[in-house]
Parts: sequence; structure tokens; C-alpha cells
Amino acid sequence: MIDNNSFDAIVIGSGISGGWAAKELCDKGLKTLVLERGRDVKHIKDYPTATMNPWDFKNRRHIDKSYLDKNPLISKAAGFDDSTKHFFIQDADHPYIQEKPFDWIRGYQVGGKSLIWGRATQRWSHHEFTAPERHGYGMKWPISYDDIAPWYSHVEKFIGVCGNRDGIEAMPDGEFLPPFGLNCVESHVRESIRKKFPDRYMVDARWAHITKPQQIHLDQGRGKCQARDLCMRGCPFGGYFSSNSSTLPWAQKTGNLTIRPHSVVHSIIFDPQSNKASGVKIIDANTKEEIIYKSKIIFVNASALNSVLILLNSTSSSFPNGLGNENGLLGRYICHHNYRSATYVNEIDGFDDQYYYGRNPTEPIIANFRNLGKHTMDFVGGYTIYSGAHRHQHISTEGIGEDLKSNLSQPGKWSAYMYMQGETIPKYNNHVRLSENEKDPWGIPQLITSVDYDENDEKMIKDYLTESVAMFDAAGFKNIKTRNNLMTPGLDIHEMGGCRMGNNIKDSMLNKWNQLHLCKNVFVTDGACMTSTGNQSPSILYMALTARAVNHAVEELNKRNL
Repeated sequence: MIDNNSFDAIVIGSGISGGWAAKELCDKGLKTLVLERGRDVKHIKDYPTATMNPWDFKNRRHIDKSYLDKNPLISKAAGFDDSTKHFFIQDADHPYIQEKPFDWIRGYQVGGKSLIWGRATQRWSHHEFTAPERHGYGMKWPISYDDIAPWYSHVEKFIGVCGNRDGIEAMPDGEFLPPFGLNCVESHVRESIRKKFPDRYMVDARWAHITKPQQIHLDQGRGKCQARDLCMRGCPFGGYFSSNSSTLPWAQKTGNLTIRPHSVVHSIIFDPQSNKASGVKIIDANTKEEIIYKSKIIFVNASALNSVLILLNSTSSSFPNGLGNENGLLGRYICHHNYRSATYVNEIDGFDDQYYYGRNPTEPIIANFRNLGKHTMDFVGGYTIYSGAHRHQHISTEGIGEDLKSNLSQPGKWSAYMYMQGETIPKYNNHVRLSENEKDPWGIPQLITSVDYDENDEKMIKDYLTESVAMFDAAGFKNIKTRNNLMTPGLDIHEMGGCRMGNNIKDSMLNKWNQLHLCKNVFVTDGACMTSTGNQSPSILYMALTARAVNHAVEELNKRNL
């Protein structure tokens, strides 16, 4: 008799890391169930706005006031407008409690936030893995850059990453497709920075866009990025990486994948006899029916805070405070990236005879140059700077008829910008926990967020503002303006920690293979596993950690160790 509720593996979440877990598990022959709390989204078919023009929208992509009034939080998200709102949650549907201001940005559907992510894919450097311990603001990572480097390569080749091999210590090279290239103003800024600041490098950033499809991308049914810069609507060409265009269809072709949308995970079930997890309890999002699915191994990839929520809610007589939470650290050391400051020049003289092709969906990056190897500043950690330059639309009401059309067709002045992505310190007091009284619509305790900035963040912001102005000044720009946007934690959408990796069961939840120390057949490979934040964008590290953990899990399963 076939048990339709039993699988070799269960993956909780279908986003960037969950899609990779599914792909790797299915490739290795495991019958795999992916549980997604949101609706199903099929590649191309379910991208309703992908080819719409601005005039096809009622308000030219602007959100009407009634929608904004109902969704003051989610509408803050980068890329949120009338063309993308269907890939974001609505505030009232998924409540949580902010003990301190925290903007929790979520996208619940098959593919998760892989449909709406920023797509930056720099590798962490050796320094990011070692600096927290060496400089005294964090603990030792249980892995090194050398441990994860081959898995970075494994992921990069499959998803398609464009960029240059620049030989920069702060931003290691990878397996790259050709970059989009810099426009004339960006090239000028790069040359000016190198001349004035020899230790600083502005490079064609590494982005998950296919600029020159390889056979592995064609085998996925994906094509070249068309430089439309409409990525967050869903790309019908598969030009950027998402679970929907890449890993999930690949896993589906093996015949080993089952995806169950509308599945709100309640908890992981622990069996004290085997000292392992036996399965996952879900609540059907529509019917509220409770169902239990069984498996040999479980990958938790619900996105950092949801993964922590599920683990905290997975209580038993063995673990009354959450699965594997004997040391009380589950939900602790929540961290994020510091995006609070930007620098810009609205009008740049010169370059009026030059333009650029298409709408480049990538940005140049200035690699971290602070505390690189040695602690030299009055703050710890480093920061990456994203930058770019564009030409404004020329607005003119001069002339009539043909003369007016001609005036309107001329581009305006160039502008340029920079903004920071700063490392933050993991702190015990920055945490999430479950509410004792408030429940969500499915009867699950609501999450309480208690996360804040600190003095180190303020010092880093001050340094960034000084140095970004200096770099634009070196380029000869005038009227340079700066802004501290005072955005709350969470709006960076890079929440990390809460179930961190480490060597010691006393100060971490996971071992070097992303296994729970006290429940070896449960793996956590999304942002919850992070020991520190680094200054690079983290998504490709989640993918690499996931592929590495799956490889280990299957080896252990074959040895009957799980």
C-alpha cells in the first residue's frame, strides 16, 4: 500500500534556498515534498504584468490610496508597485508584533521572494568569514571560504551570474558570464576613484542575470536577459534566476518532486525514540485542515524569521522551548544589513553626447575597503557600496507640434547615486520570540520582533557619508547631496540569524553541515543559519550552503546515519 503522506525528504519553503534544496534532493533521487504556505505560481503563465506597458495600468503603476492605507508596511518594500504587488503579502493577512520597529517584508507564493529579490550575487570573502572572531564582535564560523568556494561555483554555473574576474581581495572571483558593462559616467567615476583612492575598486557587479546563455541554461528553458529591467514582475525569458524559472522546473523533470501550495507549516514533529524528526505538521491555508507528512530528512527554508518561528513552535516533552533549543539561543542574534544612507548628484555637467543601450538591471559595486584584514576604523565590520548613473527624461514645453516632439525626445542631464550595504553586529538582545497570547489566522502564535541598530551602525553610516562624498568629489561632481533615510531594520529584506551555525553546542544551534546539533535529520540553510552578516548580499551564500548541506545529508542517509 502506497503512503501518500510519506517522502524521503521534506523542504519547507520554495524560495531561493528551498528551490535549491528541492533541485539537489531530486537530482540525487530522493522523493521530495516542497511545502509552500502561499499560492502556486507557474513560470510565465502566472506573470500577469510581465509584458504590460505603463499606460496599461490604471494609475501608471502607482498604488491607489485605499490600498496604501490598508498596507502601510508592505508598500515600503523596494520594487513594490501596481505591477508587482501580487507577489507581496497584504499586511492584515499575516500579522506579527513589533516590540521595536521592524518591517518584515514577505512574498508568499511558490518561488517566494526569488521572484522579487535584488539579484546581487557577490561571493563572501575570506575576511567576512573570519573578521567577527578576529576583531572581537562575533564568534567563529564553523566553515571557511575554502569550504564553500566549490559550492559557490556549483551554484553560479547553474543559475547564471554575470560579472568580471577582477582579482579583488574583498570580492572573490567566480564562474561568470559577460557583464553588462559600465556606462560613460560610471566609467568616469570608476577611473576617478582608482586615481584618488588606489585601494578602492568599483566593478561590474555580480548579478544573477544570463548575458550569454550556456547549455545548462538552455536546458532549463531559460534565455538571455533582455535588459528590460522589469524583473520583479517575473521574467518570461528566464533571464534572471528564480526558483520558478530554474530550480523547481528542473526538480520537476526528475519525477521526484511534489509541490504542495497553501500549506502553512505548524511545526516539526520530534520522535524521542529515534531522537530524530519524523515529519511535519501543516495547516491547509484554505480549509484549516491539519495534515502530517513524514520523511527521513527535513530542510527548513521558510525564510529566516519564518524558519525560526516554525522551530520555536515545534515543542515537545524533549524540547519544550522549540526544536533543538536546549541552550535557549533559538531566535537570538537576529541581524540584518544597514542600508540607511545614500548619496546622489541630480545633475552632472558634460557627457551630453553619450547614452547607453537598454535598461541595465544591474549596478556597479564598490567593494568593501574598510577593516579589510586589519581593524583600522572606530567601528567593526565593513560595507559595500552600490552605485550607478542614468540620464533623466528631458522635460520641455517649448515649441508646438513637431518642435515640441523633438524637444521631448531629447534626454536630460545625467545623475549619479551611491548607497551603502553595511555589516551589522549579531547581538543576543536582537531577537524574535513567540507571543503567548496573539495568534495568526491559522492559530499559530504570532512572532514578536525586537531588533535595533547600535552605535557601531551610526559610526559606519558617518564614515560612509564622508567617503561617498569624497569619491563623487574626486569625479568632479558638484551639488553632492546625502541622506540618512532612517529606515527601520527589516526593510533591507536581508534578515539573518536566529538559528546560527557554530562548532559548539553551547553557543550555536547548527553544526558545520547546517544540521541541528540535537536533531541531526533537520537542516536549516536559509538566512536563519547565518553566524554573522558580512557586507555582501547573502542569497547566493544560502544557495551554496544548501547544495553543500544536501550533499552531506544524502551521503549520511546512504550510510544509514540519518
